Amino acid sequence: MTAEVKSPRARYREQTRAEIKAAALDQLAEGGAQAVALTRIAKDMGLSGPALYRYFDGRDELLDELMRDAYDDLAHAVTHARGFGASDARSVLHTLADAFLDWAAAQPHRYLLIQGTPVPGHTAPPETLERARAALGPFLTVFASGDPSEAFRPTVEEMTLWVREDASLAAWVAEHTGLSAYDARAGTALAGAVLAWSQLHGTVSLAVSGQYGGIGPRTRTLLLAQADALADAFRLA
Repeated sequence: MTAEVKSPRARYREQTRAEIKAAALDQLAEGGAQAVALTRIAKDMGLSGPALYRYFDGRDELLDELMRDAYDDLAHAVTHARGFGASDARSVLHTLADAFLDWAAAQPHRYLLIQGTPVPGHTAPPETLERARAALGPFLTVFASGDPSEAFRPTVEEMTLWVREDASLAAWVAEHTGLSAYDARAGTALAGAVLAWSQLHGTVSLAVSGQYGGIGPRTRTLLLAQADALADAFRLA
């Protein structure tokens, strides 16, 4: 199939949008989402304010783009990691947790943009849920083979009902596991993935925002200990 040939104007537009996003990421790293200012970006790039608005309608659209890119990059990092290392579920869980942490630690400003406190006055783009699920999907595969201990049965039961009542959720679970919503393993996979994400998000968010301070735990050691505890709870091999 022949690749589409873009006009010089289209290529210039893409390049300029990429430069604007790069400048916004620098601001994000300096002071968080509230530091992103189109007027300052325009000045630094030698553009007028109105000229910048030819590329983005406003700060909200620019933040939307940064969020989409961040979710896509995180999903790629986790999915790519899934293809390496041992095939047993416990080791794969370790690999996924490592990849999640590595991505967040390398660019904490992007992680906090998508997983931190919502930006005041900004509503995340509608497809955020779909992109977030893409990053979490590989964890479904890990827990589909699980056998949850008694303490986790109520959670699994709730997740089983949820996946049967929500068609889009059922489609997502089926995409990664091949399981029907009426297969009991679908609820187990969903429960494990949600619990894994909760642990990852809590630990990684505390680490990248500097909240551990002088407490002293190495984040990776702590995270893998939590992964092992969850693997034991679901009797993963």
